Amino acid sequence: MAAVTSLSFSALAQSFERKVSVSSMRTFAPAFDVVRLRSNLSYDPSAAAVRASNSSFGLVVQCMSSTSGITEAPPVSETKLNFLKAYRRPIPSIYNNVLQELMVQQHLMRYKRTYRYDPVFALGFVTVYDQLMEGYPSDADRTAIFEAYINALNEDPEQYRKDAQKLEEWARAQTSASLAEFSSREGEIEDVLKDIAGRAGGNGSFSYSRFFAVGLFRLLELANASEPTILEKLCSALNVNKKNVDRDLDVYRNLLSKLVQAKELLKEYVDREKKKRGERAAEVQKANEAMTK
Repeated sequence: MAAVTSLSFSALAQSFERKVSVSSMRTFAPAFDVVRLRSNLSYDPSAAAVRASNSSFGLVVQCMSSTSGITEAPPVSETKLNFLKAYRRPIPSIYNNVLQELMVQQHLMRYKRTYRYDPVFALGFVTVYDQLMEGYPSDADRTAIFEAYINALNEDPEQYRKDAQKLEEWARAQTSASLAEFSSREGEIEDVLKDIAGRAGGNGSFSYSRFFAVGLFRLLELANASEPTILEKLCSALNVNKKNVDRDLDVYRNLLSKLVQAKELLKEYVDREKKKRGERAAEVQKANEAMTK
C-alpha cells in the first residue's frame, strides 16, 4: 500500500473553527499546526525534479530523482516568491490565507523523493482550487492565480487542467459498476489508473496525498456512484488504503463547509461596508447642500 504523507487538509479546516469577527478579516488567518509558514524550511538536497513522457497515455509525468541535474530542492520561500512574481495583484485574505497554506503543503508533496505527478492528483487539486475560488470577483484573475500557483511549483498548469478534464469526461461515462473495473478494460484513462495501481502496489514510485483522495471523490461524484461499497472497490483496485481516503474526505467536506460559512460572512461584511459608505456619502452630500443654501 502507498505511504501516507504527514501533511493534512485538517490544518486548513482548523482555520475556520475560530470565531469569526467580520470587522476584521484578519480573523481568517489560519492556525496552521502541521507546517508553519516560514521561509527557512529545508529539504533533502539530493532530491530534484525530472520530467518524463509516459508513452502509453501521453501525459506528463513528474517525479523526484537523486540523479537529476538539479542539486537541491528549492525552499518554500522560493516557491512563494515565484508565485508573487507571477501574480502581483492583491488577493482577498479569505482566499489568500488558504492558498498560502495549500502552497506550503503542495510544495512539500512536490519535492518528496517519492513524488510523481499523476492525473488523479491533478483532478483532486483542481477540484479543491475551484471549490476554494468559487465566487472570486474575477474569472480572469482566478485563472491567472491558478497558473501562477502551479508554475511556482515548476509544474504545468495546462497539463493539470487537461488531465482533470479528461478524467471528468471519462467518469461521466462510467457507472457504479464500471468505475472500479478499469483493470479489465483498455483505454487512455484505464491505462492511467492501471499505472497508478501498479505503483501504489509497490511496483514504482507513489506517494498518497490528500489531493489524490479528493480526485477519487470527484470520480465517484461524476459517475453518480453513491454506494459506499464503490469507494471500497475503487481503493482496492488502486491499491490505496480506504481508511486514509475516508479520513481525508471527511476533513475535505468539513473544510468546504467552513469555506462556505466564511464566504457568507465575508459577503455580509462587504455589503455592510458598502452600505456604510453609501450612508456617509449621503451625509456629506446633505452637508454640502446645506452649506450652499
